[in-house]
Amino acid sequence: MPPFRPTVPPIPVSRRTLLAGAALAALTPREASAQGAAKPQPSAPPAIQPEPVALRAAPGNVRLKPEPAPETAVWCFDGKAEPPVIRVRLGETVRLRLENRTDKPLSLHWHGVRNQNAMDGVGGVTQAPVAPGADFLYAFTPPDAGTFLIRPLVVGGSSEPAGRGLSGFLIVDEKTPPAVDRDVTLLAQDPRLQDDGSLMPFGQTPLAAAGGRLGNLVTVNGRPVPARIEAPPGARLRLRLGNACNARSTRVRFDGLKVYVAAVDGQPTDTFEPLKATLPFAPGSRYDLMVDLPTEGEIKGAITALVGGGLVLAEIVGTGAPLTQKRPPIGPIGDNKLLPAEVKLQNAVRRDIVITGGAVRPKDKPEAEPVFTGDPAKVWSVNGVSGAAGAAPFFSVKRGQVVVLAIRNDTAFPQAIHLHGHAFRLLHPLDDGWEPYWLDTFQLLEGRTARIAFLADNPGRWLIGSTVLERFDTGLWGSFEVT
Repeated sequence: MPPFRPTVPPIPVSRRTLLAGAALAALTPREASAQGAAKPQPSAPPAIQPEPVALRAAPGNVRLKPEPAPETAVWCFDGKAEPPVIRVRLGETVRLRLENRTDKPLSLHWHGVRNQNAMDGVGGVTQAPVAPGADFLYAFTPPDAGTFLIRPLVVGGSSEPAGRGLSGFLIVDEKTPPAVDRDVTLLAQDPRLQDDGSLMPFGQTPLAAAGGRLGNLVTVNGRPVPARIEAPPGARLRLRLGNACNARSTRVRFDGLKVYVAAVDGQPTDTFEPLKATLPFAPGSRYDLMVDLPTEGEIKGAITALVGGGLVLAEIVGTGAPLTQKRPPIGPIGDNKLLPAEVKLQNAVRRDIVITGGAVRPKDKPEAEPVFTGDPAKVWSVNGVSGAAGAAPFFSVKRGQVVVLAIRNDTAFPQAIHLHGHAFRLLHPLDDGWEPYWLDTFQLLEGRTARIAFLADNPGRWLIGSTVLERFDTGLWGSFEVT
C-alpha cells in the first residue's frame, strides 16, 4: 500500500420553516544566501507559539443510569463526562494536541470551521488517522467567529468514537461579543444503551442502512436530560445549542421563552423568532439563541425535543434578585464581512449530487420495514460511488468560482448533509433566490432535491457527506477539489 499523503492546499429567516490545512507547522528560520556582495540582513526573531492545549481521549466511566445500575464505560476527553469547550477569540490560533489513548484510530473534525484543508480533521483524507497511543497537533486560526462542533471523523470509523462520547464545542468569540449575563453551551448526544447500562456494540449494518444509531438516552453536556440553567430575573442569555448525536434528527421547541435566533451554523444572521417557536435540529446543526428573562413572575422555560410526547433537553429557571440594568432590545450580533453579500449565480459551475442506497422496502410490500441485503461496507453511494479514502473528487473548480449543487435524495430516509470548508446558501426550490442565512449542514427529505450555492474560496479537497456517522462510515460521502 502506498504511504498516506494528506491533501495540502497550495498555499430574518424568511418566516418559512428552515429546511432543515495546510497544517500550521513549526516554522524553521531559513538562512538567506548572500547574492554577490550583498550584506546578509538580520532575520526577525521567530514568533513564540503558545503551548498547545492537550486533549486526551481515553476510556472512562460515567453514570448514565441511576443506581444500582453500574456506570457506563465510555470514552471521554481528559477524564471528564462533560464534553470540552475549547474557546478562543477571533484572530487567535487554536493549538490543540490530540492524545489518542483509545484502542481505535482517531481524528477530530472541526465541524463548521472554514479551516485550512490539512486541519479539517478527516482521517484518511486530509490527514492520516491518529493511531492508538499517538498524538497529533491541530494548529489553525479560525477565520470566523461562531459556534462550532468537535466531532470524530475517520473514514470507516467515525460512529464508535462519537457514540462512545467523544464530541465537544469550539467557540470562537467575536472581538466585541454582545453583552449578555450568561453564555451557555448545550451539547446534545444520545448514547444507545443495553439493559445493563453498557453501550450496545457498534458496527450494526441494519442501523447503518436505516435511521442510523439512534440512542435510547439523551444527554446534554454529558449528563442525562434535562440540564438546568439558573439565571436572575431580567438576565439576558446567549444559548449555544449543538447536536452531536450520531443520528438523531428532531425539532426543538421553546416553551415559556421568547427566543431569538442570532446565528445559524455559527454564522450570524438578522435576529428572528422561530416559526411556531420550533427549529429543525439535525446532527451537526448549531444555533446561537438570545433570550431575555422576564423581571417579574415565575420564570420557568424549557427547550424541548419533539421526540414522542416531548423530551425536555434543558430547563431555564429564574433565581435570585432581579437584575435592574437597562439594555437595548435584542438585535443582530454582527455580520461576517468575509462572506459575500450575495452569491452571483450567473456563471456558476452547476453539478448534480445524487444519494442512493440504504435499506429499501420490497416493491410488493410497500408497508413493510425497509431491509438491506448488499455489501455492509458499501451501504450508501453518492453519484454511484461509495465513499472511500482513495476515491477521486467528483469535480474540480478554480478558487473563487461559484458552485451550485443540486442534491437529490433517492433513498427511503431523510439525509443530513454537511459541506466541509465552506458556508452555503440554501436556494429556493423554484428559483435562484436564497434563504437569508448561511449554513454548513441541512436536512434533505427523502425523494426531494435541494440546491445549495457557495463561493469555492478555500483551496483543498473537501467533503460533502452525511452527518449521520453510521452512514458516513458506510459510504455516504464524496469530495470536490478547489485549486
